Amino acid sequence: MERAAIRLAQSGENGALWNAMAVVGGTLSARRREDYVRAIEAVLLTLLLNTVVKQTVRRARPVLEEELPALTPVLSGRSYPSAHASTSFAGARALAAAGLPGAPLHAAAFAMALSRPYLGVHYPSDVVAGALLGDSVARLMSR
Repeated sequence: MERAAIRLAQSGENGALWNAMAVVGGTLSARRREDYVRAIEAVLLTLLLNTVVKQTVRRARPVLEEELPALTPVLSGRSYPSAHASTSFAGARALAAAGLPGAPLHAAAFAMALSRPYLGVHYPSDVVAGALLGDSVARLMSR
């Protein structure tokens, strides 16, 4: 379980998983290419907004115990909101709007978000805030 969570987290760095899916979708479907480009834009805008909020709030990551470190490295010491949750929920909503099946996308986003507290790098509220941010950005961009 731990290895799966770590691999999932690695695939979610900076929205890489979601952008890769959008690139493949846009490559395979010229008819929906604009929708896939919009998905990439939603993930990137979400990442940018997430960074702004992180630098404004400046919440430190959880420290469990010295002898119990986080299970994965992180790019920043800032915790709120979770960028993995933000980009995952933005990617799931935007890719579903592009025509991919929504249920598996949202299940993957949910798994990505849940992996963050499990790995010891986020508080649950970081994940909830990230999910709301990402979903909101993608929802606004799909209109």
